[in-house]
Amino acid sequence: MNLKEMLKLADGIVFAKTGEHLDDLQAAILRGTLQRETYKHIAKDFDCSESSVRQVGSQLWQILSEELGEDVSKTNFRSAMERFQVSNVSNFAQNVSEQHLTGSFNICGEGRHPPDISNSDNDEKSNSKQTKTLHQDLSEMPELGDFFDRTPSLNTLTTWILQQNCRLITLTGISGIGKTSLAVQLVQQIKDEFEYAVWYTLDEFPTDKFQSNLTQLFSQSENPDSSPTNHKRLPLIKYLQNHRCLVVLDDVHNLFCSGELAGKYKPKYEEYRSLFKQIKNSSHQSCFLLIGWEPPKELPQLTSENTPIRTLQLTGLDTAAAGEILRDKGLTDIDNCEALIHRYQANPFWLKSVATLIQELGIGATELLIDDTILLPEDLKDILQQQYDRTSELEKQVMSLLATENQPVNFAKLLQNGHISSSDLLNALQSLSRRCLIEKQESLYTLPPVLKQYIKGL
Repeated sequence: MNLKEMLKLADGIVFAKTGEHLDDLQAAILRGTLQRETYKHIAKDFDCSESSVRQVGSQLWQILSEELGEDVSKTNFRSAMERFQVSNVSNFAQNVSEQHLTGSFNICGEGRHPPDISNSDNDEKSNSKQTKTLHQDLSEMPELGDFFDRTPSLNTLTTWILQQNCRLITLTGISGIGKTSLAVQLVQQIKDEFEYAVWYTLDEFPTDKFQSNLTQLFSQSENPDSSPTNHKRLPLIKYLQNHRCLVVLDDVHNLFCSGELAGKYKPKYEEYRSLFKQIKNSSHQSCFLLIGWEPPKELPQLTSENTPIRTLQLTGLDTAAAGEILRDKGLTDIDNCEALIHRYQANPFWLKSVATLIQELGIGATELLIDDTILLPEDLKDILQQQYDRTSELEKQVMSLLATENQPVNFAKLLQNGHISSSDLLNALQSLSRRCLIEKQESLYTLPPVLKQYIKGL
């Protein structure tokens, strides 16, 4: 049995004995016991005294001991429940009143019904329990709009989330590459697999406000009749353990400082570091998807299949999908489209921008391709400026060096040409890579052609 199944079974046993479902503290004690937490740790997470936890735990073990026919304690709870499931599950199903078992056991705040509830009311409640209750706050999620084929990336994210149960995923990529559009498509496809699905755009959103909003959503949905003043909220991680939640944080780069190396938190946002570490390291059944130009620096770019952490750096569309953009913009010079797509790295926004300019100027793709011309429409320059302004002076210096090179260069040549210490150069290259502003080919570094053209024009 997994944790959720064991808690459901324990809830049914307690309900059969007392007529009451597990309350929040009882559920926290059982969950902490299964996760090998001490009473002191459980008390800290629940913001109450250790003696209170011990007292409630003692009463809970007594109830379970009487119902299971053996001494149950913190040390043998898991094994006792497994033995009970194997030997008594069929008898248990017969002995507990059918009206309380027509749906799944409730451990998290659905209405409690006394044993003498009328049959008609019970039937209505039973029918409602057959459908999984979903709570969604997707008001900040953008409309999908045009979506071009991203099947491989979509399949990868779906597998990580639904099959591999990854806890924390970062989706990064340079401006305009289509990160948010991909995430919107993903959420629309998988949101009903979760009890909760929420989307937040991180702009002036301090950690305490973000966590407060989330815990309020959980708390109110579990206890719709309770006012915020008389219902005790659990720590956020406990809700993520209780429920299967999908939380999307868009524009996560807004948490970080401009003019510094990638991933340095702004003063009001430093607690996000602890939050992300807790989500990464704690055992729970939820998933956070972080979208932005750069990831938190405590999350590695390269991850192992053996961990519940993943990073996907989104690159350009395939040629067929990128060609659709140009055709939609009225570019019919198909023979030269592939070269144009390659020059703009199949970036959806970049292609739309340059295609619009070409159309308005009345020139053809053939003319544009003469002498490796790279057009930089104003809207494209604006978005490149935003990313460039975020970089440190050290990174700007390295990009200027790369902009003068016609071919990819190695670390030794950059070190020789730039008069930068090896330590500073390594840090700058790592930061630029995390910001998706440079490309690496084995041990060689280069700038994307569009970004190179932009920097040359500064």
